[in-house]
Amino acid sequence: APSQPPAPPAVASQSGGCAVAGGRMTDTRRRVKVYTLNEDRQWDDRGTGHVSSCYVERLKGMSLLVRAESDGSLLLESKINPNTAYQKQQDTLIVWSEAENYDLALSFQEKAGCDEIWEKICQVQGKDPSVDITQDLVDESEEERFDDMSSPGLELPSCELSRLEEIAELVASSLPSPLRREKLALALENEGYIKKLLEIFHVCEDLENIEGLHHLYEIIKGIFLLNRTALFEVMFSEECIMDVIGCLEYDPSLSQSRKHREFLTKTAKFKEVIPISDPELKQKIHQTYRVQYIQDMVLPTPSVFEENMLSTLHSFIFFNKVEIVGMLQEDEKFLTDLFAQLTDEATDEEKRQELVNFLKEFCAFSQTLQPQNRDAFFKTLSNMGILPALEVILGMDDAQVRSAATDIFSYLVEYNPSMVREFVMQEAQQNDDDILLINLIIEHMICDTDPELGGAVLLMGLLRTLVDPENMLATANKTEKTEFLGFFYKHCMHVLTAPLLANTTEDKPSKDDFQTAQLLALILELLTFCVEHHTYHIKNYIINKDILRRVLVLMASKHAFLALCALRFKRKIIGLKDEFYNRYIMKSFLFEPVVKAFLNNGSRYNLMNSAIIEMFEFIRVEDIKSLTAHVIENYWKALEDVDYVQTFKGLKLRFEQQRERQDNPKLDSMRSILRNHRYRRDARTLEDEEEMWFNTDEDDMEDGEAVVPPSDKTKNDEDIMDPISKFMERKKLKESEEKEVLLKTNLSGRQSPSFKLSFSSGTKSNLTSQSSASNLPGSPGSPGSPGSPGSPGSVSKSTSQMAAITTK
Repeated sequence: APSQPPAPPAVASQSGGCAVAGGRMTDTRRRVKVYTLNEDRQWDDRGTGHVSSCYVERLKGMSLLVRAESDGSLLLESKINPNTAYQKQQDTLIVWSEAENYDLALSFQEKAGCDEIWEKICQVQGKDPSVDITQDLVDESEEERFDDMSSPGLELPSCELSRLEEIAELVASSLPSPLRREKLALALENEGYIKKLLEIFHVCEDLENIEGLHHLYEIIKGIFLLNRTALFEVMFSEECIMDVIGCLEYDPSLSQSRKHREFLTKTAKFKEVIPISDPELKQKIHQTYRVQYIQDMVLPTPSVFEENMLSTLHSFIFFNKVEIVGMLQEDEKFLTDLFAQLTDEATDEEKRQELVNFLKEFCAFSQTLQPQNRDAFFKTLSNMGILPALEVILGMDDAQVRSAATDIFSYLVEYNPSMVREFVMQEAQQNDDDILLINLIIEHMICDTDPELGGAVLLMGLLRTLVDPENMLATANKTEKTEFLGFFYKHCMHVLTAPLLANTTEDKPSKDDFQTAQLLALILELLTFCVEHHTYHIKNYIINKDILRRVLVLMASKHAFLALCALRFKRKIIGLKDEFYNRYIMKSFLFEPVVKAFLNNGSRYNLMNSAIIEMFEFIRVEDIKSLTAHVIENYWKALEDVDYVQTFKGLKLRFEQQRERQDNPKLDSMRSILRNHRYRRDARTLEDEEEMWFNTDEDDMEDGEAVVPPSDKTKNDEDIMDPISKFMERKKLKESEEKEVLLKTNLSGRQSPSFKLSFSSGTKSNLTSQSSASNLPGSPGSPGSPGSPGSPGSVSKSTSQMAAITTK
């Protein structure tokens, strides 16, 4: 049965009296909160009111009534049932169960009120008010349990065939009460009762007494639910365990008995891959297998209420496994023989498969160990030479053996990647690249025959763990990251990229089937991880081996997921904003496959379309000047018609701004002097103007200043005036125009729509007249607030109230 929930919170004290049913005034003694217990075993507050007890005709008995103090509505109407167990806790709480899954509690503001209602309840049930519980509860408090332990123990019926039904009923009735469970368990232990029951089991089987066997099933199942280690030790002993399993074959709910003993004795075979000399260890292995079988196969799936009752059974199995691992670990002869036979070429294939499966099971058992014990376990395996053994096994032809060896390797990598890295760096000094452990792992990944590449995905995860700098150690003398990555890129990276390079020799992938595409996608994922975490190692490799150009060949794959992997790889490189990468991209014209894929995608609005646009948008927003110029100079003609996003037009604008600054270096150098106004003489859009504004160097800007961008359209080859003097002249003309317009605006409240101008201040407010605003649907709002102070020529209060004014 579920344990007693925590007590609900007490009612906050409140002074003053309150009215209850019938208009009678009362003090705070009867003020209560009503609680119900929810499914999560938490108390829900149902409201505050005043409690009374009276006879309710409809319920035919004395009842507890709680009326809400807010509106007098009925919060609770509960008949005081003579058999219901009421419990008083903490002097101000009364708790009871109304139905099987409906627990109620009254939390009193004052102890006196609680005592009054408690007396009424005890009076109805004929109990002494001094008790805290009116009936035997399913869950007794700890205090009660110890108080009652002094009372006489439970007396079991004599163990006879004729009394099996009585014994079964006694066991079933004891299970709901912790106190009775305790007494029953002690009685079973003290009288050697289980062995007597198993003797009767043999009699019943001989007599084919099915009714007796059904009773024995219920009794033995009930004993399991007592959750006592001492009883389990008797039941799981060598002499008793098979009879216990026999009792559990006769489930009354099944029409035919199960043949568990037959399976365990005839079908399940114990294989000693290496002879175990210790009889205690052998017995422990047998016992653990059988108890695990009982838990998984024999016992019915426990109900919600029984789940916790089998916790000791789980613990029994767990500690057995720990003991087995410890005993095997200490047996040096056993482990030495194991690894010797594993690596011996003379060992036949079937024997080797059994040895590898044993080692895999051994490593799986180790997962139950505590961290310090697991450290000792893997250290022992390492000293015995598990990594060289795995290297030998992975080089064998048997796929099952290799699969088991891969599982063992995964345990080692997850436990201690540094141990594996140290081993592979040491072996590289003696062996060729082809037989290095990591290269064997990569080859198994590449050669995975599973259409879904389940094994390859696991191996790729292990490689990722091994090359992850986050779990590499750094000491005073050496850095594991530098050493291992140097080793990996020299000895292993060419093996990893071999399928990629072999498949991308032409303009499109030479093999484009699903399995190949999946494999290449896995390789690209790892390479993308390397770009993010390995800095110069991967940079040198990509540039020297021209890897990005090969990867972008995959943009032509018919598999969208592979094309997106290739794009993601390039996006990761561009995201680094590294000029070495940028020069390499421009020199090899590596935007061409991307632009081609974008155009081939056509008007389809899909992930490919969005991902490519996002990459160009990143270049625009981050203002990567070299790439901006390269894209516009080489691909503008192909992209200029794309108008459903402003990305490419924005890139063009960035490019033009760069060109303007290059063509007018003197003007660019004088920006800090000439920043009092902005002007525009061409018909650029509002978006272009905003782009130019935000493109200015914010670090050089001062409050209220504006930058004057020169325009290509104003340049005149025959104009011999110095650009700065030209600018000053135009500035004066602009100021006079602005004054004229301001004057008209102040006089009429409206601007004449005969020309266009814009005001700008430190916060950049574009002003658009109310009359013309309606003619400009879709114009994006400008940042800043209207009428913000700071710039010379700020509009007056009357005009500053308008959001934006641009007249045409």
